[in-house]
Amino acid sequence: MAHCSRVLLPSSVSTARNCLTPSLHRRPIPLTSQNLGFNPISFCSIRSKQEGFPPNSKSQQQFRVTTTTTAKASMAEVSNETSKTKEVFDSEEELAVVLAEYVSNLSDKFCKDRNAFTVVVSGGSLIKSLRKLTEAPYIDSVDWSKWHLFWVDERVVPKDHPDSNYLLAYDGFLSKVPIPPANVHAINDTLSAEGAADDYEANLKHLVNNKILKTSEISGFPKFDVMLLGMGPDGHIASLFPGHPLLQEREKWVTFIKNSPKPPPERITFTFPVINSSANIALVVAGAGKADVIRTALGDNNQSSPSLPVQMVSPEGKLTWFLDKEAASKL
Repeated sequence: MAHCSRVLLPSSVSTARNCLTPSLHRRPIPLTSQNLGFNPISFCSIRSKQEGFPPNSKSQQQFRVTTTTTAKASMAEVSNETSKTKEVFDSEEELAVVLAEYVSNLSDKFCKDRNAFTVVVSGGSLIKSLRKLTEAPYIDSVDWSKWHLFWVDERVVPKDHPDSNYLLAYDGFLSKVPIPPANVHAINDTLSAEGAADDYEANLKHLVNNKILKTSEISGFPKFDVMLLGMGPDGHIASLFPGHPLLQEREKWVTFIKNSPKPPPERITFTFPVINSSANIALVVAGAGKADVIRTALGDNNQSSPSLPVQMVSPEGKLTWFLDKEAASKL
């Protein structure tokens, strides 16, 4: 399967606006479900790979440290226990190799089980760590046509703006894999922060009605197949920052923030009840600059009340930490 080519909106229907940076020219924006306005249901072929890491795989032998624990969920809406696994790799390159296998195996499993694969990504360095999925063998073996891609948070800027998580994902991942445009669920960048959050939540509910997106039997919130998340140097995930009132949001699926401590100030974000209803979450962290936060989140003294948003991640299903040895150096 050849890499997909860039699909551009005709100028007459493009919703992209000029970048705020004067030196940048307007970029054509690829089609997304928001542009097309529909989300077809399609079917997967049955595959034989197992979920997660197959027994005796080469990737398992690359782990420097593997630690599995079980902890009670931290959110009131989730009453079961969470399986937590910590994988530490000698390098970010090894991390990226095994992360690709992890995602590919989950893709095969959920395509077989329910004919779709719902994937949530963050911004930041996470997109770079997905690069192996754009290469052989995964570019040909993954059933990209059944993927539905979402963002755990987004900056309320045009899609061609340098701060856009969509643009980051497009340049580093989406432009290199053949996910159907109708299955790429970007925000409506013509709306206000509040309007964009409401619109994104409405789109999620539409996908629930169409049986593409499941809901949790425990919490009633949407249940994504996998969330692939990075972590900020202050321990934030999505646009959920330390000490912010949005950490306590319990009703909304998607909410907005207008006073983000990290620019740009206006964003939308999934809430913790949605994040913690996931079937699988991979927290991907690399680099020595995050070692102190990793020590706080995963060290021996992390059993007290969570002090960081990342410590509140406790999905219904499986939580896997992907760390390079630099990020884990203070554990």
